Amino acid sequence: MALLYKSDPARGAEWAKILAEKAPDLSFRIWPEIGDPSEIRYFAAWMPPDDLMTQFPNLELLMSVGAGVDHLDLSKLPPDLPIARMVEPGIVDGMVEFVSMAVLSLHRDLIDYVAQQRAEVWKQIRVRPASTRRVGILGLGMLGEASCKMLAHFGFQVAGWSRSRREIEGVTCFAGTEELPEFLARTDILVCLLPLTDETRGMLGTELFAQLPKGAKLVNTGRGGHLDQDALLAALDSGQISAAVLDVTTPEPLTRGHPLWSHPRVLVTPHIASMTQPETAVEVVLENLRRHHAGEPLLGLVDRKRGY
Repeated sequence: MALLYKSDPARGAEWAKILAEKAPDLSFRIWPEIGDPSEIRYFAAWMPPDDLMTQFPNLELLMSVGAGVDHLDLSKLPPDLPIARMVEPGIVDGMVEFVSMAVLSLHRDLIDYVAQQRAEVWKQIRVRPASTRRVGILGLGMLGEASCKMLAHFGFQVAGWSRSRREIEGVTCFAGTEELPEFLARTDILVCLLPLTDETRGMLGTELFAQLPKGAKLVNTGRGGHLDQDALLAALDSGQISAAVLDVTTPEPLTRGHPLWSHPRVLVTPHIASMTQPETAVEVVLENLRRHHAGEPLLGLVDRKRGY
């Protein structure tokens, strides 16, 4: 039985070194050196091949090396094939760092100060206490909950929205479509950490922006598909949205000359908000292999009805 890895080769080499120490009896292979396909029982990948089950007829478990599974076409995978998202602490810690950085940058007017520096302008902007700024997080899964708690620690008025009801200490929680307008109306800085599904695709658009206070700011660390980029550009031009930090775009990377590259009110980063850390990722993979053999529930098991 073998575990096949298909993602960044450099990190794959790190996986190989760690697995050699922690699970020396496990045959580990890095794409495209797959060896005998019939020996592949477990596949950890970002973008598996389209003919997955044809190529690997004895596959028992598919694991995403990232926190999401929107890159997988679940309809083309056998309904009885377990699929697990990566739920390791390195992803959580990285996302909390990035969301905190982005929110604090918007809160403390960093975009304005970058523009002033380039123009050689020395001009102070009045500092607002964090306690006067209302932050709202779309999506209260593992990443959203951890980000809420950190932002609350800074003193922000933090609220979160999710499809189903959640309770998080120190965070005002909203749920369902009927409570979304109230959530948006009280949000000065909106952070998107939703999974990408048919329901959430294009959610960050004209209708949603109009429900935010005029001059609200946006952080998108979900997926590029959440955002209507033309609607954002229009909202920036009208002043409905005053600034944005985008870690994800459509496409990735943005095409040369795309207006988001040079927009003075936008910061773009190349999908680096969080990355799987090999040391902790391997621990999660090995635990899921153990659980799979023992018939126990998998960590990060995907609910196909929900799409995540």
